[in-house]
Amino acid sequence: MTEDTKSLPVRPTGPIDASVRVPGSKSITNRALPLAFLAEGESVLTGCLRSDDTEVMCNALRALGSTVDVADTTFRVQGHGPGFPPSQTPLYIQNSGTSARFLTAVLTLGAGPVVLDGNERMRERPISHLRDALEGLGARLEILGREDCPPVRVAGGGLPGGSVYMDASASSQYVSAVLMVAPYARQDVQIHFLGKIVSRPYIDLTLQVMGDFGVEAHWGGGEGEVGENSLLVKAGQRYRARDYAVEPDASSAVYPLCAAAITGGRVRIEGLSKDSLQADLAIVDLLERMGCRVNRESDAIELIAPKKGLRSLGEVNMNDCPDASLAYAVVCLFADGPTVIQDIWNLKIKETDRLAALETELSRMGGRAEAGEDSLRIQPGPLHGAAIETYDDHRMAMSFALAGLRVPGIEILDPGCVSKTWPDFFETLESL
Repeated sequence: MTEDTKSLPVRPTGPIDASVRVPGSKSITNRALPLAFLAEGESVLTGCLRSDDTEVMCNALRALGSTVDVADTTFRVQGHGPGFPPSQTPLYIQNSGTSARFLTAVLTLGAGPVVLDGNERMRERPISHLRDALEGLGARLEILGREDCPPVRVAGGGLPGGSVYMDASASSQYVSAVLMVAPYARQDVQIHFLGKIVSRPYIDLTLQVMGDFGVEAHWGGGEGEVGENSLLVKAGQRYRARDYAVEPDASSAVYPLCAAAITGGRVRIEGLSKDSLQADLAIVDLLERMGCRVNRESDAIELIAPKKGLRSLGEVNMNDCPDASLAYAVVCLFADGPTVIQDIWNLKIKETDRLAALETELSRMGGRAEAGEDSLRIQPGPLHGAAIETYDDHRMAMSFALAGLRVPGIEILDPGCVSKTWPDFFETLESL
């Protein structure tokens, strides 16, 4: 497939039977990169994801004075610590949500002002909750775009720290961003939460990666804390440069796992531990409840589809793993009854309005789908071929390609958008 391929047909297959090694985790790669940048000395990151999102992060760190050498999936990052020089031109982060949120926080530690900007869709993705939290900790930044969206100018000069209340109902990445820079604040940082925390497992993943780079941060425990609904990071800690292995990407593993479930086959995901904290591994539990058999090992996960087909779970809450809900919605087309996926409001502010996109494209191929304010109801029905719009959204393309393994005539428009996180996705799908 060339980058300018306008559409790609997906051929139906029988039950797949394959072992797959998915790319490195985007979530971990784009956390390890800024932490290595803030450390002093050289870090060597192995098993990294090579994609648009991680390239954006690498380019931004280079613009801020770091040396980032990339050789296949090994990234060598020269740490700079706080007080790094400002970029003379805006940091352009395309539509990379992790890069936008994490770098906005990192820029508060720089020596001078920097503007961060993105593409048209990024200029529609609000960042005000992160701005409010950073300002609450004493940082100075200004949103330049419309309706609380990028571009954003960050003044730099350091982070005073203190106690802050955060709205984490739209994205856990705001919380992760504050956590990642908190060790360099001039005083301890305490984060309290206003209401619901979306995608909470991703916050735990951030805490794990921070710990791997030598910084302690934990839930609860400080003065005024309320149980497990607050976070504390002690000031005066510093990240330590190190050699670091990035584990395979659970978000990518979702697709071959769902492919096996849909086709009635078997797949083994190599290198992914049952102990991984990556949120999208929750898909394994859902597929198991639908009738799949799962073997969890220390370095692999195997899934075998049921012979009698997939059973509907009725209602499922996917607040902790909203990215996986797209592929799961496609799986639900092949269940024995309707499914309601709940608590997925923040799909509306992802790479596209995924809630609306799912409703449209599931219906386009013959399923019955109805999006609510924060839910999606899916009713299986007679399915047929269709040209699927992908909205420049990698997860729309990968998710609906799965339907083509069972339904003749599925064609994915703009398949090149998968380069955001898995450039070789369609080659891997074909190899199954």
